[in-house]
Amino acid sequence: MSSSNPSSMQIVPLPVFEEDADPSRRDALTLEEQLDKLEAPETIVVKFGALKLIGEYKQAGGIKAGCGSKLVARTHRGTELVEMLTTTCSNSGCGKSISRKEMLEYIENSGGKNFPFHTNGRVLRIATADDLSRMAMLRSTIDEQTRSARLLVEEHRLSMKIVDVEPILGEELLTFYYLSEDRVDFRKIVSDLASKSSTRIEMWQVGARDESRLVADYEKCGQHCCCKGFLKVLSPVSMRTAKQQKQTLDPKKISGRCGRLMCCLRYEDQTYRELKKNLPHKKTRVGTAEGPGIVIDGKILTQLVMVELEHDKRRIAVPIEELLDPETCPRPWEEVVVHKEAKPKNNRRKNSSKNTNKDEPKGQKQDENVEGDAAPSRTKKKRRRRRRSRKRNNSENPDKT
Repeated sequence: MSSSNPSSMQIVPLPVFEEDADPSRRDALTLEEQLDKLEAPETIVVKFGALKLIGEYKQAGGIKAGCGSKLVARTHRGTELVEMLTTTCSNSGCGKSISRKEMLEYIENSGGKNFPFHTNGRVLRIATADDLSRMAMLRSTIDEQTRSARLLVEEHRLSMKIVDVEPILGEELLTFYYLSEDRVDFRKIVSDLASKSSTRIEMWQVGARDESRLVADYEKCGQHCCCKGFLKVLSPVSMRTAKQQKQTLDPKKISGRCGRLMCCLRYEDQTYRELKKNLPHKKTRVGTAEGPGIVIDGKILTQLVMVELEHDKRRIAVPIEELLDPETCPRPWEEVVVHKEAKPKNNRRKNSSKNTNKDEPKGQKQDENVEGDAAPSRTKKKRRRRRRSRKRNNSENPDKT
């Protein structure tokens, strides 16, 4: 019989949740045991090469690898060490799995036909320790091969710059990336390099942006260079894009490691174009709550319009939602003008009553014109001046009097 004391009762988890509720059991699973629970994907998306090419390859032997694993694949260039990005099947336990439709949409939005995407290959196996050590040994020879290639360039006096050298795991191919503005005849260099090695030599011309993709690391923002990471298609960036985003036009501040305008200026270019369509053009006559005016500037992100009012030349910022028809918009200055015109009439009457001469009859009216009010005062001054001048003349010439 069970005890009636509630504190002595034992809480037993349900069997279906027992494994998840016990952290010791969950952490005790090895990586192999966790991978055994996953289903083998049909295709694997990988990244390979110095230029970070993308490939979707079928796998051999039911490989169960995790995202980020090093694999050995047979690509269009030879046997290479690749890195697994994701799978194109819904794989339980891996949140990075995507569908093939999502992958194709990403490729279409990221460059379409220009996107470096390959499918003629096959994933052979998961990379072993020997594969990793062999690849590390091949990469250790890159500096020496780069120096020897640059010496050959100087010897043959060619206008080219060796940027990087890329070996592959199977040693079927050795790629030399070079930078040159003109077309170069490098057959002599290829023959000299081939005489030192049995590997097939390939010369690959790159531009300034591809050079930064190969050798650059961080940008001014503190992040990895976009071209070295996720950006695969390097579209041109114009100065118009920088002007539209109100960026500084100093080339040193808006240029990247490659010396060209930064690629990130294109990220918001489409948004700026769509928002700019809502703004009226400059020198357009618009209406506001304070009267009509002329558009002199516009703020794309805040959707504000700078308007110069016609009646007083003031400049005000107006949201585009508050713009009105210039013909029917209110004109508040008209009320002010009417009010100002009513005031002088009363003042003139008061001034006319104050300026009336005592000798004149009460019924005589003064001229209500402003100039007429000021005329008697000027006449009096002239009379006083004449009197003073007469007195001076009389005092100087008493005989004439």
